[in-house]
Amino acid sequence: MESEVGATVTVPKKRGRKPKSNGESQSPFSQKQSSTEKNLRPIVDDKYYQWKTLVPILYDSLDTYNLVWPSLSCRWGPQLEQAASKNQQHLYLSKQTNGSVPNTLVIANCEAVKRQGDEEACSLFVKKYKTIIHPGEVNRIRELPQNSKIVATHTDSPDVLIWDTETQPNRHAVRGAPNSRPDLILTGHQDTAEFALAMCSTEPFVLSGGRDKSVVLWSIQDHITTAATESKSPGSSIKQNGEVFCSVGDDYCLILWDARTGMDPAMKVEKVHDADVHCVDWNPHDNNLILTGSADNTVRVFDRRNMTSNGVGSPIYKFEGHNAAVLCVQWSPDKSSVFGSSAEDGLLNIWDYDKVGKKSVRAPETPDGLFFQHAGHRDKVVDFHWNVLEPWTIVSVSDNCKSSGGGGTLQIWRMSDLIYRPADEVLTELNKFRSHVLLCASRP
Repeated sequence: MESEVGATVTVPKKRGRKPKSNGESQSPFSQKQSSTEKNLRPIVDDKYYQWKTLVPILYDSLDTYNLVWPSLSCRWGPQLEQAASKNQQHLYLSKQTNGSVPNTLVIANCEAVKRQGDEEACSLFVKKYKTIIHPGEVNRIRELPQNSKIVATHTDSPDVLIWDTETQPNRHAVRGAPNSRPDLILTGHQDTAEFALAMCSTEPFVLSGGRDKSVVLWSIQDHITTAATESKSPGSSIKQNGEVFCSVGDDYCLILWDARTGMDPAMKVEKVHDADVHCVDWNPHDNNLILTGSADNTVRVFDRRNMTSNGVGSPIYKFEGHNAAVLCVQWSPDKSSVFGSSAEDGLLNIWDYDKVGKKSVRAPETPDGLFFQHAGHRDKVVDFHWNVLEPWTIVSVSDNCKSSGGGGTLQIWRMSDLIYRPADEVLTELNKFRSHVLLCASRP
């Protein structure tokens, strides 16, 4: 069976906020806003206020946390406890500062406690568990699927850093504190590698893309199995059976690679979008489907069995529902045709390509394939992650430098199951409530 991962590559345009020098203010309002940002602001605000009135109807759960510093990446970690009364799981976040205090990788405990007498309702508590002082800003966090206590981070350097979040000591992030020491440093890039980062789903392989226009593949198997004490690792590509992956970049291309056949692309598809391609994800349920997001504001789905037409990219479908650059895309672990996309317009859209061509009579203006829109963030949604342990649950983060002058927002949410469950099942359940309402109304 092929092991497949997706990674972005060569994305020189910074999609988060660079830390400022110690003498600069955290507030960005002294900076001139572009006309695009000015035009987006009223749209984002209107959608937010409309969304806020519908929260009780749209969500089974929603928790919002205001962050002092923005987080450019968020990931679910290992489950710590699962019981009838509560579930506990790690959550990984970055803390992007202006230099007055260190940048950090934060491990938080996310605890869902079920309310007594109500199996459906629960209270959510998120509390910082451990802080790692990171050498430079944390642009990306990715956990190892085979052992999610092991994470990789991208910073503003050519190196990829590997951390064992269980054995790393907790640090107090004060000004002047020395950096935590990574468990492993992966070298190989000749220029900065900021955002393109992925882990293989079946083997302990790490993939990275950088400004040097290269994709580097490492195996960290030896580090995991023997707890090697060396903190440096060569940057050679690892060739193992079944190693297939893909990358995208600012050249508008989607490239498929096969490490078994050498360092040349197995397939290069040109002009898959009309602008820089920021993100890519390979479907975990169907290894023929690849998802991409771009600065052209669109999301596209490709079938690797038929990816080109007349020499350029030919997607299965082009999804149009964002008003700004798409920053992150990810397939749902709960349904093979469902995926999410987040963008600089403050929206996190949930799509279902099985619904393409099946326009809703009640919402004819809805973009084709869109069946849920999370508008709880008021600024660019820089990252999100589906929870594989809690169905239909998502964590998302926004960088609020444009809307409120700094900080960020963390949200953990799950849409109402009436939205994604089969229609006949939902109608049967609603009819039961209808009978109950009519019965109550008929009583004197």
